[in-house]
Amino acid sequence: MENTKWTFGLTMMIVGMGGTFLTRWILGLVMDLLKKVFPLADKAGSLEKK
Repeated sequence: MENTKWTFGLTMMIVGMGGTFLTRWILGLVMDLLKKVFPLADKAGSLEKK
């Protein structure tokens, strides 16, 4: 009985860490996509327009 509790705990820990890293990777891809869709204006160009 005790061994199954440890196995379940370790499994939940690994699945939780995997889910966290997967979520961070997906958010990184979304942020990269948004940077390409909405690029930052360079500061030199914005100063000349003022």
